[in-house]
Amino acid sequence: MKNNIDPQHELVKALAHILIERAWKIALAESCTGGLVCATLTDLTGSSDWFERGYITYSNEAKTECLDVPAETIQSFGAVSEEVAKAMADGARRKSDVNVAISITGIAGPTGGSPEKPVGTVCFGWSIKQDVGDDVKTTTITKQFSGDRQTVREQARDFALSKLLGLLQS
Repeated sequence: MKNNIDPQHELVKALAHILIERAWKIALAESCTGGLVCATLTDLTGSSDWFERGYITYSNEAKTECLDVPAETIQSFGAVSEEVAKAMADGARRKSDVNVAISITGIAGPTGGSPEKPVGTVCFGWSIKQDVGDDVKTTTITKQFSGDRQTVREQARDFALSKLLGLLQS
């Protein structure tokens, strides 16, 4: 008999359990994934208990207007950079007044890459604010994924959620 357990569903259930247990909510700031992570989170019934909102900030202007990412940061480091991912995550967390935010910005392809930032380059940010005080920890990382556009987006989604689970469990 084939195992029909969806790994994303199980991952989202584990994240939801932690968020509900802590009475926290999450926000997303997505660029190259275009709402894929938000859709995955809201596929779970009851997600309104722990999911606050998602920002799809595809353009540089949207990153600046919606998330307060400084235009100078985008100009200096590029939209696909850990600096911008950090600013996106922090901005989404602050503007949504939540404890947890994830940001994803990258080049899903098949066009748009460069020798310095090839197709499949994705930068992530996780901004987590503890309940007590103003202690905020923002973690960033850049990953290189391969495959077609949809595969890169799915790999980015899965990595973002898996990494968040690890950060919340540590």
